[in-house]
Amino acid sequence: MSLLYVDSPVGRIVIGGDEEYISCVSFTDGKEEAATGGEPPALLRECAAQLEAYFRRELRRFDLPIQQEGTPFQQLIWQNLLTIPYGETITYLALAKRAGNVKSIRAAGTANGRNNIAIIVPCHRVIGSNGVLTGYAGGLWRKQFLLDLEKGGLLF
Repeated sequence: MSLLYVDSPVGRIVIGGDEEYISCVSFTDGKEEAATGGEPPALLRECAAQLEAYFRRELRRFDLPIQQEGTPFQQLIWQNLLTIPYGETITYLALAKRAGNVKSIRAAGTANGRNNIAIIVPCHRVIGSNGVLTGYAGGLWRKQFLLDLEKGGLLF
């Protein structure tokens, strides 16, 4: 897997993948970069360009081939995350309902938290039933920033 590090309004982001798929988009607070063996694949550079356009509010839907390892249930949850419209949120309960089992709310939350492709697979759009922001691997401040960005609340 090749890696590409990019700066963003929410800090350093590492993009991982190869010529065929993006398999990781995550936040890193570290300064060092792992050697990737030359120029990153074009797909990683395209992902960086789309992320930059997203942060400029010029892109609402990513057009990238993505792939991440997970159980069939996790894959179902991640596919459902992709259907949440830009600028909108749903609850963990609604996510469980979309997966076909209202009783799977904890499992849906766990699968949401195991998403390795932040922003592109928009796990930040899932909130608690009471409207409170909960559980974001990148930190709640990043989740709030992304939601505000999508609702038009931030200006650069």
